[in-house]
Amino acid sequence: MKQVVILSGKGGTGKTTVTAALAHLASQELSIVLADADVDAANLELVLAPDKQEEHAFSGGKVAVIDPDLCIACGRCAEVCRFEAILVADTYQVDTLSCEGCAACFYQCPVEAIQMQAMQDGRWFRSDTRFGPLYHAHLFAGRENSGKLVTLVKQQARLRALDTGADLLLVDGPPGIGCPVISASAGADMALLVVEPTVSGVHDLERVLATTEHFGVPAGVIINKADLNPARSAEIVAFCEARGVDVMGQLPYDDAVTKAMVAGWTVTEGKGEGKVAGALREALVLIKKACFI
Repeated sequence: MKQVVILSGKGGTGKTTVTAALAHLASQELSIVLADADVDAANLELVLAPDKQEEHAFSGGKVAVIDPDLCIACGRCAEVCRFEAILVADTYQVDTLSCEGCAACFYQCPVEAIQMQAMQDGRWFRSDTRFGPLYHAHLFAGRENSGKLVTLVKQQARLRALDTGADLLLVDGPPGIGCPVISASAGADMALLVVEPTVSGVHDLERVLATTEHFGVPAGVIINKADLNPARSAEIVAFCEARGVDVMGQLPYDDAVTKAMVAGWTVTEGKGEGKVAGALREALVLIKKACFI
C-alpha cells in the first residue's frame, strides 16, 4: 500500500480539486482509501458526497474545572495561571476558551478543588463514497490540537487500507507548513505539491518543499492554472529543476473545473475529455511510476 499526500504552501491553490480528480481516476484501476486531513476546513466531502457510516467524538486536551464546594477562594490558581483563564466573581471559575490545559492551577491548589477534564474538540467520521472509503473530521471553532486530529484520521485510514489490502491511500492534506501538515505527511511515499503561478508562488512552494524535505518525503509538483501566467510558471519549473523536483503536470485554466465543482463532480467525471482532465490523467501516470504502483 502506497501513501500519497497532496499539499500546498497556502490555501486556495486547487489542492482539493486535484485530490478529488485523482481519486476518481485512480479508483478506476486501483483500490483506494481516502483521507481528508484538512480538519480545520475540510471540503473534500463537498465533491465526494460521503455517506457517513460512523461518527466519533475527538478530545485533544483537557481543561481545568473548579469545584465550588471545595474551593476556599485563596486565589492561588489565579496567581499561577499565565493565560488569565481564572474568572474571579462570587466564586472562582475557569474560562474554558482561555484555558490552555497546562494544569498549573491543578498542581498548585492547596485543597484539590481543581480537576482536569477532557473536552470534546471535534468529531471524526468514516464514510462511504463512490470512489472508496473516506476518513474525515471536523475540528470545532477555536479548538487546538488539529495535528492530533489529523494523526487520528490518517491512522484510521491507514488501518482500513492495510485491512482491506488497498493499493493506495490518498490524503488531501492541509495547507501551510504547520503541525497538521507534518502529521499528514508522516509515512507518505510521496507528497504532491500544488502551486499556482502567482507572485508568491515560488515562495509558497519553497516553504512546503522545505518541510517535506526535512522529513524525508519525496515530492512532485503540479502547477495549477499554469497558462494564466507563463512567466511565473516557467519560474516555478526552473526552481523545481534546480532542486531536482519533478513537475508532474501543468494544468491549464478551464472553467469546466468551476462547473464541475458547482455540480458536485470531479473535473474528470464530466462529459468528454477536457484540458484539465487530460493533464491530470498524465499526472497520475507519473505519480504511479514515482511510487512504483
